[in-house]
Amino acid sequence: MSTATPTTGGADVELEIGGMTCASCANRIERKLNKLDGVVASVNYATEKARVVVPAGYDPQQLIAEVEKTGYTAALPAPKRDTNTAAPQEDPELTSLRQRLIGAAVLSIPVIAMAMIPALQFTYWQWASLTLAAPVIVWAAWPFHKAAFTNLRHGAATMDTLISMGTLAAFGWSLYALFFGSAGVPGMTHAFELTIAPSDGASNIYLEVAAGVTTFILAGRYFEKRSKRQAGAALRALLELGSKDVSVLRGVGDSRTEVKIPVEELRVGDEFVVRPGEKIATDGVVVSGTSAVDASMLTGESVPVEVGETDAVTGATVNVGGRLVVRATRVGSDTQLAQMAKLVEDAQTGKAEVQRLADRISGVFVPIVIAIAVATLGAWLGAGFPASAAFTAAVAVLVIACPCALGLATPTALLVGTGRGAQTGILIKGPEVLESTRKVDTIVLDKTGTVTTGRMSLVDAIAEQGTDRTDLLRLAGALEHSSEHPIAQAVAKGAAAEVGELPTPEDFANLEGKGVQGVVDGHAVVVGRESLLADWSQHLSSELVARKLAEEQAGRTVVVAGWDGAARGILVVADTVKPTSAQAISELKALGLTPVLLTGDNEAVARQIGAEVGIDKVIAEVLPKDKVDVVAGLQGEGKVVAMVGDGVNDAPALAQADLGLAMGTGTDVAIEASDITLVRGDLRSAGDAIRLSRKTLATIKTNLFWAFAYNVAAIPLAALGMLNPMLAGAAMAFSSVFVVGNSLRLRGFKALADQERTTR
Repeated sequence: MSTATPTTGGADVELEIGGMTCASCANRIERKLNKLDGVVASVNYATEKARVVVPAGYDPQQLIAEVEKTGYTAALPAPKRDTNTAAPQEDPELTSLRQRLIGAAVLSIPVIAMAMIPALQFTYWQWASLTLAAPVIVWAAWPFHKAAFTNLRHGAATMDTLISMGTLAAFGWSLYALFFGSAGVPGMTHAFELTIAPSDGASNIYLEVAAGVTTFILAGRYFEKRSKRQAGAALRALLELGSKDVSVLRGVGDSRTEVKIPVEELRVGDEFVVRPGEKIATDGVVVSGTSAVDASMLTGESVPVEVGETDAVTGATVNVGGRLVVRATRVGSDTQLAQMAKLVEDAQTGKAEVQRLADRISGVFVPIVIAIAVATLGAWLGAGFPASAAFTAAVAVLVIACPCALGLATPTALLVGTGRGAQTGILIKGPEVLESTRKVDTIVLDKTGTVTTGRMSLVDAIAEQGTDRTDLLRLAGALEHSSEHPIAQAVAKGAAAEVGELPTPEDFANLEGKGVQGVVDGHAVVVGRESLLADWSQHLSSELVARKLAEEQAGRTVVVAGWDGAARGILVVADTVKPTSAQAISELKALGLTPVLLTGDNEAVARQIGAEVGIDKVIAEVLPKDKVDVVAGLQGEGKVVAMVGDGVNDAPALAQADLGLAMGTGTDVAIEASDITLVRGDLRSAGDAIRLSRKTLATIKTNLFWAFAYNVAAIPLAALGMLNPMLAGAAMAFSSVFVVGNSLRLRGFKALADQERTTR
């Protein structure tokens, strides 16, 4: 037991584990660590990492020592290297595997060919086979033997135990037959058979089995290892997106100069320059300049976003327009990029319930297989068959049953699925989230900022008869441009987009709670409430009064504009529906989900928004604190509820829901309370997230079915003598490669918006 004294609180420790060869290795390390006082550990075979929760003040070296006592290596993660200057490092384990595989293949091919083709069996071919096969069985297969011996010392058995026992048994029997039996006589021949045939045990050699199994399993292990690296490529790419250097402004006022420093030295409050084509070094706010920012590397959204003064920008996005000066607001591990990477890494190192089941099975699988192999040997001998036939059947059982595919089924799919999600702007917090997406049947959507833009926009301008609409927009927009009120800014922005540059007003005055007045191009202009214009004896026509009333009943805001002693028209401002929301609702319905619109707005506004996007069930006039009660009420009706929101007031409802999805454009509180974060802020991502999660879960189930079905079907075939050990080795290696390859298919997942752009 640990000698550390547990203290209040706790800490997360991550360890990089070396020497694992199958899921049962990970399972054994996990059990050992969990026996320590106050320690909760989860070991992931695919990522080769352990996540350990320890008491505060606990020395990680104790964890490392415990892992090493188990026969494996452990280390704390090394500091991240500067990828700008350091050359990519080759994985030493992958290099070693490749060298052993090449050597084994070169030496094994002639051995297998001579054993399979009698015409190649010259006078002393069996001794040539021994010369070629011995290095394969001793050197190339050494990692298997070493791991098996280490496990034996600790009273455990893993996949390596099966491989080592099988190949050494075949090699040992061949040596016995060559030196003490009749297999070593000059001119000895034997035919290759797919199944096991009864024969004189001392006249047969199995060098091709020992060499072939070693080569096939090395090949499977090599491609498995390489595929696992590909599976984690999305996370590595995410971690390497950030800028390496930054041009910081130093000094005071106009005398400030640019100083290039490593991005690690950047501090909150520093102002830095971003030129066209450069990456934005960290999260910040634009201090000066206007530009377009390409966030596709981070969110998957290819359309650049226009930014100007006071707009927030995200680190790792690319400035594709003009020069910007940005003030850093978050640096290091606080940035959105770092938080995204942490979310993805946490999801990949966690375990879904289905994986825990697979781990438990693989933990007891190896001893059961050894027992079956011993029983097979005894049954064949008891039935009167020669020792060679009995021995060959037992070796086939050992080789075919390796549970490698079982251990890879879940983690490789998680690696690829969560990594692909990160590339498309979908951050899945943990593997257990996948189970929730399968059962969800109702999705509750917050209106403001989720279905709608959450920003006021000019949706219409209606001029009085005899007044030009362009004049209405130009004069009213110019006056509103000088006001900081959100409604005034919406009018000004909409007017500028339609008529171009706006004139500068004179004698501008802000009338608190009523509107604004001033002189524009020689006209005395008033914009604001209808009562403000009435004070100036300016009144709307009956037609526009009726139109104004209709717009207000629909939940829109209307301001009135007048000049030169007469009311000239109305401007309609509203929180507009996002252009993609209706398509997103269709996608959610196609996934079998019932959408529900939840809002604090009045019934009329909510119904109008619902009708616009295709939502039939609308729950309106709900106070922020009551949103969680609505979600709980739906759950009480037997619904499995997903919730999509973006505000602080959505956080309790997101936590209450069976599946919480936060818009990445929302608040940190909402993101923290959710299970999935949608970085794009596009509601279509909600459907994409559920599709990806379900597809990942389906891939896991396919992998597990293959792994279970393979072992269940193959072990009896081997025990009955219907499978040659060498083919068993090839089949076992193929099963692992199949599982990893099936998982890699998730890299082809495309978000709905991306599919549209591809078909255009």
